[in-house]
Amino acid sequence: MNVDLKPEQEQFVQQQLDKGRFSNVDELISTALALLSEQEQRLEALHQQIKIGTEQIQQGKVVDGEATFDRLQAKISQMSYPEV
Repeated sequence: MNVDLKPEQEQFVQQQLDKGRFSNVDELISTALALLSEQEQRLEALHQQIKIGTEQIQQGKVVDGEATFDRLQAKISQMSYPEV
């Protein structure tokens, strides 16, 4: 497979190689594809959570946001922080 890069993309790749972060272009591309795959997995998980949340809302399984915020504030207030 051949890939044509825009000049700014080529410059970015060269900068990464010059910094020594990657040994070669293949390593850089492999890392980029791994990151893209990870991002896709996270997006899919997020879509699943949104789907579940939407279904719960439709079923009336909701929590009052202000009550939740108040509970979180109370928990934070109970935490002790070291003196600085």
